[in-house]
Amino acid sequence: MDDDDNDWNKAAKAVPELRFLKSLVTGLALVMGLGMIALVALLWFRLQDAPLPDLPPEIALPDGAQAEAVTFARNYIVVVTGSGDVLIYDRAGALRDRIVLPPAGAASP
Repeated sequence: MDDDDNDWNKAAKAVPELRFLKSLVTGLALVMGLGMIALVALLWFRLQDAPLPDLPPEIALPDGAQAEAVTFARNYIVVVTGSGDVLIYDRAGALRDRIVLPPAGAASP
């Protein structure tokens, strides 16, 4: 084991750039480690945010409709149902418009 250590010392004296290269690699490992810690900390703080809000109780979906996606806009709420209907509600919960999308794969006119 001491022989390996002596070989490193001899090589470092013979090629002085090896000591500089060793410090560069050590610095890179330190910066990468700190970057990973920062990345994990950012993900930890962002994922602790409150979940997205539920559909407000004043919004009544048509019979048999299930919400697949909900978008909260400034003045209205857009709900896409499983059957492909797009329902547009105002902030008070009144249905303003209903758009029926053609089935997937159907040619549009």
